[in-house]
Amino acid sequence: MEYIKLKNQKDILKLGFQDENGNIIKDEKNREVYIQFDLGDIDLPLKYNKCVNLIEQSRNNLKTQMIIINKKENHKGKQLLSSNEVLKVKAFKQFYKDMENAMDLFLGEGGTKKFLNGRNPYFEMWDDISEAIEPYMDKMKLTVDDMEKRIKEKYKMVDSDVITNE
Repeated sequence: MEYIKLKNQKDILKLGFQDENGNIIKDEKNREVYIQFDLGDIDLPLKYNKCVNLIEQSRNNLKTQMIIINKKENHKGKQLLSSNEVLKVKAFKQFYKDMENAMDLFLGEGGTKKFLNGRNPYFEMWDDISEAIEPYMDKMKLTVDDMEKRIKEKYKMVDSDVITNE
């Protein structure tokens, strides 16, 4: 059998993680934990847009659930929590699951868990992730104009019928 040797991947942005003391986060096999973005992926801006929209939708769904639960008659539970408190916990668990799925669309599968680094999901996690990756957003060039510029640069398409500057 003959083999084709693949080239190194170009335009891959890898972002590693450090703990609060500046120590590099490593997995159980002592490899650095990171998320990566394929900057040549034409779907990257769409993934980001869908992620943001799904997170907003999840937040709105949670607010709606809380309104519905608060209107229900509350009953003392068998344990510590009342019936409405149990429903609220379940609503938050679903919210966190929906948020993680939305964030993983953009961060890559398992990206949210990598960011959380063993911590349980929490309400502001998207805000924290957004703040953490904000300094790298310019490198990601998530606009259609940026994607067009990259394609034109790559193929030297200054004035083309296929892609125009307009």
